[in-house]
Amino acid sequence: MTEQFDVVVIGGGPAGIAASSAAAEGGARVVMVDEGVGPGGQIWRPAVASPSTRSARAWIGRLEASGAGVLRSTSVVDVQRVGAQFLVLAESRGVGRELAAGSIVLATGARERFLPFPGWTLPNVVGVGGAQALAKSGVSFRGKRVVIAGSGPLLLPVAASLSRRGAKVLLVAEQASGPSVARFAAGLWRRPLTLVQAATLRAGFATTRYATGTWVAAARGDTALREVTVSDGRSARTIECDVLCAAFGLVPNTELARLLGCATENGAVAVDDRQSTTVAGVCCCGEPTGIGGVDLSLAEGEIAGHTAAGRPASATLIARRERHRSEARRLERAFALRPELFALADADTIVCRCEDVRWGALDRQWSVRQAKLYTRAGMGPCQGRVCGAALECLMGWPADSARVPSQPARCRTLMDRPTPQAQLPSEHGVT
Repeated sequence: MTEQFDVVVIGGGPAGIAASSAAAEGGARVVMVDEGVGPGGQIWRPAVASPSTRSARAWIGRLEASGAGVLRSTSVVDVQRVGAQFLVLAESRGVGRELAAGSIVLATGARERFLPFPGWTLPNVVGVGGAQALAKSGVSFRGKRVVIAGSGPLLLPVAASLSRRGAKVLLVAEQASGPSVARFAAGLWRRPLTLVQAATLRAGFATTRYATGTWVAAARGDTALREVTVSDGRSARTIECDVLCAAFGLVPNTELARLLGCATENGAVAVDDRQSTTVAGVCCCGEPTGIGGVDLSLAEGEIAGHTAAGRPASATLIARRERHRSEARRLERAFALRPELFALADADTIVCRCEDVRWGALDRQWSVRQAKLYTRAGMGPCQGRVCGAALECLMGWPADSARVPSQPARCRTLMDRPTPQAQLPSEHGVT
């Protein structure tokens, strides 16, 4: 038995919430599928000890009022077109279910980009966003000596958040140059609320040095991290610490889009002015179309929701999206990765941590397919989600073809093309 809808939205972050709300408000039967325990995604993940932000509460309230259904703790395993409809195979708490709809909205978000350096696989070396997620879920950083290194505005809220939770943040290292960061900050006069927010976050770790043009060069330890070395290209210094948070921006999640045959450009899903992809009936919004932040994700999500429901978006909404796209382009230029980051790994540095493949085992003359055949790089449990983006930067290897299952799933789910246990209730809040 297949559950029938007009629109299935895959992803429950800001873009997915906006798309689901906009589509359902026009009368479409909508279900939003998300791996989280509730709407919000990584950016609006509520903390254990504090509520969500005002913006998150407002948008989640709008979603609840729209009548859209929400499937929580549910991963999408496969999406395929069958005739005039799309069939979405999902797994919820180990039980498979099949959803059908005339339109699909992909709001699958992004993941952190990790670039290998000596020691990056040591215990207590985590992603910048990963540290934020751990803190929100209740992991204690109190009393821990923390170094944060990477690139982009995410460094600020993570440093402020960990400091607020009792961590001793010793250094925040931004790889972008000082003049580049300063030009970007000066341009924020057009967005005074963002400027105030940035200043407030910086005040949250006011006693910690924010070093531009600086990056992590190596981490050392035995059973756990003991110290890190940071460099500005002219000199290096070593800092004793307990935790290193290191990542270099975000990478769009395009696996489902590529599985459906949607075209990609520069690592992101290609869309037109209506957020439609190159596959009829499939829209995409938020970070999969290019990293741009919450405001751009919300604007693109609303437009995608209108399109999926067969309605045009307003000129005001389109103009808002264009303003945010312009800001996203400024952000991308300001925090572009410096070439020194691509030369941090030595021959013994692990590149693919799932399969324990080291940098010295790879040949730049290979293709990504040859690397898989010769070394199994990208063939472990994460299916290249970590090393794939790194090897694209280091080797110029594009993403390989996407395959089913798009997420780990039980064999029973894949074999049975399941009959759901129950239909979705008509009211929000769902299963």
